[in-house]
Formats: sequence, C-alpha cells, structure tokens
Amino acid sequence: MYWIITKYLITAGVVVLVSEFAKRSDKLGGLIAALPMITVLTLIWLYIEKQPEAKIANHAWYTFWYVVPTLPMFLIFPTLLPRIGFWPTLLASVVITLICFAAFAFVMRRFGVELI
Repeated sequence: MYWIITKYLITAGVVVLVSEFAKRSDKLGGLIAALPMITVLTLIWLYIEKQPEAKIANHAWYTFWYVVPTLPMFLIFPTLLPRIGFWPTLLASVVITLICFAAFAFVMRRFGVELI
C-alpha cells in the first residue's frame, strides 16, 4: 500500500511541477510538458515492479504510436481557444484526437501495426 501511495505522490508531483513551471514561463512549461516524464516514470515503475522486459518494451513501443495522432491537438487547441472558449475547445480537441487516432490506427493496420 505504501508503494502505491509513493507512486501516486511522485507522479502527481510531476504534474504539479509542470503546471507551476507553465505559470511562470509558457516556453519552459511547454518544454517540460513535452518531455515524456509520465512515460519515463511508468517505465521506471514497471521495471521496479519486476515486469518482464517485453512488457516494458511494448509500453514504449505503443506510447510512440499513440503520441503521433495526438499531435494535431496541440495545433487545434490554441486556434480554437480564443474563438469558442476553454471547455468547448477542450472537448473539440478530445473528439478530434479520437478521430485522428481511429484514422491513424486504420492506416497503421495496413502496415502491420495493430493499435486497437
């Protein structure tokens, strides 16, 4: 139980750290947020918890493929935000990301990469 609480606290601390940097500097906050810190922490947690190397490697592999269809969101969000407000922009970004993911998974299946 202590281990799970420790994992939560460290992982939550990373998110808080990123948001605090973002308050002070858009560029520095964006840079830190762009670092794959959650993925790195997840890989560390999997390793410490003695998961098989294949599982750890698969996590990194699928994370790469799942990041690609999320990239349009980072262009859509700042474009829509001043036009329609925060919550509608966030919702639209999520919907567009899901559509991009579905289309990307369909295309990647033709190349032998199963994402769904």
